This record gives sequence, C-alpha cells and structure tokens, in this order.
Amino acid sequence: MRLTQGCFSFLPDLTDEQILKQINYAISKGWAMNVEWTDDPHPRNSYWELWGLPLFDIKDPAAVMFELNEARKACANGYIRMNAFDASYGTESCVMSFIVSRPASEPGFYLDRTEGAGRHITYTIKSYSVQANPEGNRY
Repeated sequence: MRLTQGCFSFLPDLTDEQILKQINYAISKGWAMNVEWTDDPHPRNSYWELWGLPLFDIKDPAAVMFELNEARKACANGYIRMNAFDASYGTESCVMSFIVSRPASEPGFYLDRTEGAGRHITYTIKSYSVQANPEGNRY
C-alpha cells in the first residue's frame, strides 16, 4: 500500500531535484517552509512532529534541503513531509504540503468493525504502525 496525502501524492516519489524546484517555487512566493515527520500516517492525523524550527525568512533553498536531509537521517523509518505557509493575509495558511520521504515498507491500515445495539455497525480505520508501537512505546 502506498500512502497518498498532500500534493503530488499520486505521482511517483519526487527526486531531490524535483523537491528543490518546489522549494524554490515556495520561496519565490514568499512562503515559509517547514519539515515534519510521523510514524502514524493516519489520514486524520494532522499533527505531525515538527522537525526543528519553522524556516521563516529562509531565502536559501539549500538550507531547507539541509534540514530535510537531517530529518531523513534521524527519521528513516517514518514519513517526512514539507509544508509551505503563506502569511500574506496575517495568518499562517498551509498552501502546499507533500510527502518527501517514506519508510521502505509502508505498514498500511486496517478496518476495525464494531457492532452495537440494534445491528448498528461502525467502522474505524486504524494504523498498523500504531498497533505495533502503541502510545507510550513510540517515543
């Protein structure tokens, strides 16, 4: 299974050269970049771990690539994404987000079925990665 979240999610993984072009584009628009990672890529998990500080006022794409490569070294078994934020309206709005690195083997998700009163059935999507490393053991 391949996780598909964010921009470019249905394309093959971006090369470093393609990632650098996206960073250049974001910087040319005046957007701030940041790098995030997670081991729980559940579609509703919008709170990924921030890698370092947000890269406000960074005009050098090489500095953003440096942070990305450092995150890749430290979080090789997780998902890493880049975000671009536009502050031109006085708020930080995410205008671009894309996955730049993923684990060699993506664990995927499973559907948990719960039967309730009156033949009421609910389904919940759960992550195999969280099941293997429950909260309290993950960090």
